Amino acid sequence: MNDTTLPAGDTAALLDLGRHYYLPVYRPRELVLERGQGARLWDSEGREYVDFAAGIAVCGLGHNDPDLHAALVEQAGKLWHTSNIFYSEPPLRLAEELVTASRFAERVFLCNSGAEANEAAIKLVRKWAASQGRPPQQRVIVTFRGSFHGRTLAAVTATAQPKYQDGYEPLPGGFRYVDFNDITQLETAMAAGDVAAVMLEPVQGEGGVMPAASGFLQQVRALCDHHGALLVLDEIQAGMGRTGTLFAHWQDGVVPDIVTLAKALGGGFPIGAMLAGPKVAQAMQFGAHGTTFGGNPLAAAVARVALRKIASAQVASNVSRQSQALREGLLAIGAEFDLFGQVRGRGLMLGAVLKPAFAGRAGEILDHAAAHGLLLLQAGPDVLRLVPALNITDADVAEGLTRLRAAVAALAGR
Repeated sequence: MNDTTLPAGDTAALLDLGRHYYLPVYRPRELVLERGQGARLWDSEGREYVDFAAGIAVCGLGHNDPDLHAALVEQAGKLWHTSNIFYSEPPLRLAEELVTASRFAERVFLCNSGAEANEAAIKLVRKWAASQGRPPQQRVIVTFRGSFHGRTLAAVTATAQPKYQDGYEPLPGGFRYVDFNDITQLETAMAAGDVAAVMLEPVQGEGGVMPAASGFLQQVRALCDHHGALLVLDEIQAGMGRTGTLFAHWQDGVVPDIVTLAKALGGGFPIGAMLAGPKVAQAMQFGAHGTTFGGNPLAAAVARVALRKIASAQVASNVSRQSQALREGLLAIGAEFDLFGQVRGRGLMLGAVLKPAFAGRAGEILDHAAAHGLLLLQAGPDVLRLVPALNITDADVAEGLTRLRAAVAALAGR
């Protein structure tokens, strides 16, 4: 036991606090995480876990990264908050570094989360369309079934999954849905000439870890150009090195007009960003949008270090190597237990699709995995989602796969 280990009764009391005081919108696993190092976590009773979840693809450099920690501590001794009525150095530097790294953007809007970044992108699309003289009925944004763009009212409407929208009607107008990877449906949806933008994830996360098909983003870009529409890429989960390149769309050979980022950009500290290309960089002027906390010095100082480290060749190489190791391990487990019909995704954003015999049991597998010291995610009831730290080690990958096999064996009664 370590010095911070709590008695079992205290852990139970903490769990009771969550059940009693939290709005019941979550169903966390029955454990209290207390500390982390790299790709390992320990709970309040001293149990160790291999972390293949990384805070839902947020902790891109693992837990307690020394460089992120140093940046946070240094900035904490200087300045925490000023608002955007005044300048401070960390967000100014971060904005410059994001523009340079992006290869397309001219301007940045810093905020606090992915949902806020997507909300800003939706507003920017509409403001741009208005500046082009388009009436409100010609400012439609097309999104794709299976997408996930956040929980604000506009972002959840852009999210073309009814389960996230149920009960929040009336939803905002101005959105149209088509099937992902279906260019014919998109052509039909844009034929009326009322579309201002197409918004999509290069790899759908919550929708089952579904990558864009080869050449699909290029076809979307061509359609946007033909119809005078913007291309908006939500890289909140797929970006920041997650798929093997700093920006996921680099692998697709397209230049977007807007990109949204969050999650791994702050390495665990909340921050989001919207990057605006030349068509739209001037569409929002003074007073058109804002945020009290967005781009605060603490978040920006941490994000600068996270961006620099994630953009390194070493991280990209590790993502490629560990992606291959995880794929091979998942396929071996799948073959042994007749478990997976497919392993898909890019880089360290992988989805293992359950065969029909195990359909609907992803949550059950996650429970068994946690009991065997492995933290996983799901993407719907039929897909296991693996999004570990981008710098995860060979030993952690091997141990995680060993624990996953033990969990599956327990599920199968072997």
